[in-house]
Amino acid sequence: MIDKSWWRRVQLFWSGVLMVALIQSCTGSENQPSASSVPESSCHMVRHALGETCVPNQPQRVVTLSVPSLGDAIALGVKPIATVVYFDEPPPYLAEQLDSIQILGKEEQPNLEKIVALKPDLIIGIKYATEAIYSQLAQIAPTVADDWEGYPSWRQHVDFVANVLGKTDAAQQVWNRYNQRIQSLKTALEDSQQNPEVSFVHTCCGTIDLDLKNSFNGSILADANLRRPPAQAVPVAGGIVKLSEERLMDIDGDILFVATDGSEAAQTITELKQNPLWQQLRAVQNDRVYSVNYPTWRGGNPLAADAVIDDLFKYLVEDNQPA
Repeated sequence: MIDKSWWRRVQLFWSGVLMVALIQSCTGSENQPSASSVPESSCHMVRHALGETCVPNQPQRVVTLSVPSLGDAIALGVKPIATVVYFDEPPPYLAEQLDSIQILGKEEQPNLEKIVALKPDLIIGIKYATEAIYSQLAQIAPTVADDWEGYPSWRQHVDFVANVLGKTDAAQQVWNRYNQRIQSLKTALEDSQQNPEVSFVHTCCGTIDLDLKNSFNGSILADANLRRPPAQAVPVAGGIVKLSEERLMDIDGDILFVATDGSEAAQTITELKQNPLWQQLRAVQNDRVYSVNYPTWRGGNPLAADAVIDDLFKYLVEDNQPA
């Protein structure tokens, strides 16, 4: 009897062979140059997490394989033709942009056949999501991958994408705008004589989590000099920790932002509110609990950062009541 695991390995091997053949036939049949045959005069070398690649100086058909890469490219003035996503419903800050961008599936499994058919001239990804299929992607187009270390590295990823796209001047403009908006927020808070302690909690994938000082949204709050609860005012690897119901007071603050990803996550928060400690939270007692968009507050790119700052103006400066 043939061992099933051995037979499965054989199937996977031939599936890989067929995929490479498909890629080579599609690119070859249209006389498309391979990634390695791009004329050096029209490209520049980029060192990245998976090697060194000569990328086009003015790419016209860019594919992004992460949401941060997507947001970075758009912020820098380059609209990708296709991307992966990690959400079911587009966040408001991306909704209009995605109307004209093809979706290649979720981040963990991009559709290679679609990518081949789109004939991109540049693919931008992050190491952990592209390493397993990098050799296949490189057969389609010049491919670069950043050594993404979680949302604490969102700023470095902006600069990485800017270098890849040859948009370092545009990146400086992006950072100038960000810094101006942060300064405007700080001035508005000072003028209103507010110094609130801001807490943030989110639920996704069966867990309740805290984004800490070095997370994406945590770094924005820190830039604005907003105080955090002691348990959230520290950096950790990855910028995120799980919250147990027994430590619910770790989210105690003057203001509490809550983000949920999907109906199951919303139900988790509903159940959390049944915990007797919930009613002891200052934000609950003062009616300062605000629901915010999960993909926005964990977006990891300048477009999402701009939307987070909008929320901070709305709820901290304008002091609107929760929806």
